[in-house]
Amino acid sequence: MNSFLLSLNPNLTPGYLLLFFLVALLLGMSKAGLSGFGLAAVPVMAMIFGAKESTGVILPMLIAADIMAVTYYHRSAVWKHILKILPWVAVGITIALITGKMINDNQFRLVLLSVVWIMLILMILNDLRKKKESDVPHHPMFGFSMGLAGGFATMIGNSAGPIFNLYFLSMKLPKREFIGTSAWLYLIMNTGKMPLQILVWKNISFDYLILGIISIPVIALGIFIGIRVVKLFSESFYRYFVIATTLITSVLLFL
Repeated sequence: MNSFLLSLNPNLTPGYLLLFFLVALLLGMSKAGLSGFGLAAVPVMAMIFGAKESTGVILPMLIAADIMAVTYYHRSAVWKHILKILPWVAVGITIALITGKMINDNQFRLVLLSVVWIMLILMILNDLRKKKESDVPHHPMFGFSMGLAGGFATMIGNSAGPIFNLYFLSMKLPKREFIGTSAWLYLIMNTGKMPLQILVWKNISFDYLILGIISIPVIALGIFIGIRVVKLFSESFYRYFVIATTLITSVLLFL
């Protein structure tokens, strides 16, 4: 088995292979509702395969995890929130596709970190004031900015998690609707990225698809664990769990 995996990619030594399967487990847990776990996989995959190549390896794994999450949570999506930002997500992906090679990684991470922290602070302040509704999430510019930033971030480095977490948290969705709506958005977004990365960036190969297939059982285990753990969380605890993991992973993006 190990010799076969080494034939797919010489970097998959036993140590890196263990990390690869750990990434698959974290992706499954993240897609099942333990938001933030999947983003921790981004720097690990970049260490194993290289920054640009890692996005081609991880995308088929993400799609497999998205399909599993949608299968379980498919009835819980709130489609009006998806449709509100989906056109702007497409615009953000297009901009990233065109300008991706010209973007400085450190500058991009600084901007992303700034956006996430500003939105976190505003959202927490709104929660502390105990207002049930805020005008900001329903303003047209909010959906525009979140969709554009999220689309750009997902294409550049599969790092849109903090942005879309904040978007759905701002809508004050219950945990099951939060997970189901996120699952559908990511499935649509990631399947849309696949042909772009194959044809334009050319960083998804047949070998990478095989790696994605091999990771499916571990991803499924992560989905199972994530579903079981999320069921133990109360609605209020889950909200602040997502806020905390969003804060932590946004910092990890900048390291």
